[in-house]
Amino acid sequence: MTNTSFDQPFSAITVEELAKRLKNHEGTLQLIDVREPQEIAIARLDGFVNLPLSEYEQWNQQVPVRFDAHAETLVLCHHGIRSAQMCQWLVSQGFTNVKNITGGISAYSIVVDPSVPQY
Repeated sequence: MTNTSFDQPFSAITVEELAKRLKNHEGTLQLIDVREPQEIAIARLDGFVNLPLSEYEQWNQQVPVRFDAHAETLVLCHHGIRSAQMCQWLVSQGFTNVKNITGGISAYSIVVDPSVPQY
């Protein structure tokens, strides 16, 4: 995945809003975590599909088949940088409702749920 400038629009969602959405959604959200497997082993949130950025070549062809380009798609990483890259890529693939989770799982642990380990 190339490190392109963020010239196509995607929005952001706070970890507080994420917590509300996770509690209340009826399976309509698509949740993607782009962290590495060793990071997932330390701290994870239920419901997220793991697509590590380092394994882009293994999963990039599956994304249009596995995910609905028009469904709301929330993307998570450690602090919000890699997830922003993924959001940019998803938009370039025709996804229309992509949101980066600001602050990533680190902010989620600090602000929402301290039982999620920090690393």
